[in-house]
Amino acid sequence: MVFKYKAIEASGKETEGIIDAPSKDLAILALQRRNLIIVSVAEEDEKPFFERNFSLFERVSLKDVVIISRQISTLFEAQVSAVKAFRLLGGESENLLLREKLSQIADDVQAGVPISGALGKHPDIFSAFYVNMVRAGEESGKLNETFLFLADYLDRSYELTVKTRNALIYPVFVVVTFIAVMVLMLTLVIPKLSAILVESGQDIPFYTKIVVGMSQFLIDYGIFFLVILVVAGLYLWRLRGSEGGRLYFDSLKLSIPYVSDLYRKLYLSRIADNMDTMLGSGISMLRAVEITASVVDNRVYENLLRDVQELVKGGSAVSDAFSRYPVHIPAIMVQMVKVGEETGELGFILKTLAKFYRREVENAVDTLVGLIEPVLIVLLGLGVGLLLTSVLVPIYNIAGGI
Repeated sequence: MVFKYKAIEASGKETEGIIDAPSKDLAILALQRRNLIIVSVAEEDEKPFFERNFSLFERVSLKDVVIISRQISTLFEAQVSAVKAFRLLGGESENLLLREKLSQIADDVQAGVPISGALGKHPDIFSAFYVNMVRAGEESGKLNETFLFLADYLDRSYELTVKTRNALIYPVFVVVTFIAVMVLMLTLVIPKLSAILVESGQDIPFYTKIVVGMSQFLIDYGIFFLVILVVAGLYLWRLRGSEGGRLYFDSLKLSIPYVSDLYRKLYLSRIADNMDTMLGSGISMLRAVEITASVVDNRVYENLLRDVQELVKGGSAVSDAFSRYPVHIPAIMVQMVKVGEETGELGFILKTLAKFYRREVENAVDTLVGLIEPVLIVLLGLGVGLLLTSVLVPIYNIAGGI
């Protein structure tokens, strides 16, 4: 990092210049060693304007964190120092935001901040779960194993999340395509065909009048309808960002038939996997439940885990606390956790549960996609077919009468 400074020499002469140092504190220390009285020290950004601001459009994905974790583990295993490892990875990263963050982490570590503390300054990239795992690795002296463990865990989480998300992309795409085709036909094709029917002077069937009325409505009031949809979308987006809105939408995920079962298994898998990973690193059960609540990514389960945390803090067993929520925590999970507590094999039980629910999610996703694809294709064909039939049949009748 480059710093611009103003200082006073021993002779009383004022001087200014630039100095290269890993951090501001180290820059000040280097200037003091030159027997300078420091007036001001400020970081000088030498990057072009477009490059400085381009990082605003960057984001660090979970996949990037997985790759970085594996690389850190490899460098630590090769006995590369933490400062050098973060600087090396930062210099090689193509993501400007990640490069900037890794450089800041390297500066903090070089200034004496623990790696977990340096990572904790960037919660938008490294979650509380990640930071606490690294802290446990520092305490146990197994940082390279911890980062490898984190990479494996995040890889599993990323794969499961992406598969679940991709399962919903296809149905959304088909529905959007269906709506677009219907709107185009109602606004471009149907008006021309309906004009032929009106000019013929023959009676128009009731179902054809409905289609023609829908077409006329879209032509006359389509822009207002679009504005209403945009306003409603913005309102829902803002509502989704509020605390009450997030709780409502997260509750909705767990109430939609079949989809709720998919989401429930996804969250149970995440809970079991998180807790197993942290317990295996020596983190206490109370802290594991607390951190899992912050990373489960569902307000319903987050509130549930907060309550479980309070019950465990009061002396209850985790299985007893889970048993109070039969709607969201199935009996099989409660019983297996209870067995794990009684036998001292809770970590193994949680790992088994995580694998079980992860497999259940994958099977549910495959089944959902297998059911949705043919159903949506049939509905799309029926919708377009009925639309055309309602207009083309009267036209054929006219042609036959001629």
